[in-house]
Amino acid sequence: MTNAPIGIFDSGYGGLTISSEIRKLLPQYDYIYLGDNARAPYGTRSFEVIYDFTLQAVNKLFDMGCPLIILACNTASSKALRNIQMNMLPVSEDPTRRVLGVIRPTVEVLSSVSTNGHIGVLGTPGTISSHSYQMEIAKLYPHMAVSEEACPMWVPLVETGETESPGADYFIRKHLDNLFKKDDSIDTIILGCTHYPILRPKIKRLVTSTIKILAQGEYVASSLKDYLQRHPEMENRISKNGQIQYLTTENPGRFADFASIFLSDPIQAEHIKID
Repeated sequence: MTNAPIGIFDSGYGGLTISSEIRKLLPQYDYIYLGDNARAPYGTRSFEVIYDFTLQAVNKLFDMGCPLIILACNTASSKALRNIQMNMLPVSEDPTRRVLGVIRPTVEVLSSVSTNGHIGVLGTPGTISSHSYQMEIAKLYPHMAVSEEACPMWVPLVETGETESPGADYFIRKHLDNLFKKDDSIDTIILGCTHYPILRPKIKRLVTSTIKILAQGEYVASSLKDYLQRHPEMENRISKNGQIQYLTTENPGRFADFASIFLSDPIQAEHIKID
C-alpha cells in the first residue's frame, strides 16, 4: 500500500487556521489542503447541500489516496461528519479510511478549561442551528450550561480584511452582548468557526480577562497527534516528507492572495474540480 498525505478539507479559507496548527505540531507528515471556495460559504446552506458538497470533497481526497481526512470546517463537521462516518465509510471500497472533525476535540478540553461549567459558543448560522456543540457537550459534560450565538457577518469581515474596522467592532460587540444576555456567567467561549481565530485578539479586548477564548486549531492538532499514536496502523500509511499541497475550486491566484490573511508564509495553489 502506497503511503499518502493527510487530507484537510474546508469550505474555504478558515481551515487554514487548523492546517497551520496541525503542521506546527506534526511537521513531518504530508498534507493536501482542499478549499471549496467556489461554493463557499457553507454556513447558510441546507443540511442536504452541505452533506452533498462535503461528500464530494471527501471522495476527491480519497481518490487522491488520502487514508485520513480532517474536516477543518465546523459547518461540515456539524452537518455531514456523522453521516459520512456511519453510512458512507462502512460500505466504501476501503472501510479502513477515516474522516475526523473539529467539534469533539474542542469539546473534550472543556473540563480542564472551564471553572464554572458555563460555556458560550460563537459560530456560523449553519453550525449554531445544528446545535452540534450543545449536543456534544451534553454527551461528555451533561452538567455544563451552553449558550449559542450565530454571527453571520464575522466570516465576511475576515475575508474582506475588515477586522480592524469600526464595522468589525460593532458586529463583534453586538454578538458578544447577545451571548452574555443569554448567560452572564459564561467563563469560556468556543470560537466555533475556523475564521474566528483571526478575530480573537479583538474579542479578548472586549471581554473580561477571566474569560477564556478557545480557538480550535491547537486542540484539533493535539487530538490528531493522539489519534495517530493510538492508531499506528493509520500512522504507518501517512507519507512523511513535510510537504503540503493547496487545492481550491476557485481561482488559485485569488486563493493564494487571501491565504495571506491566515498564514504567515506565501503559498502556491492549484485549481481542482470536485463536483
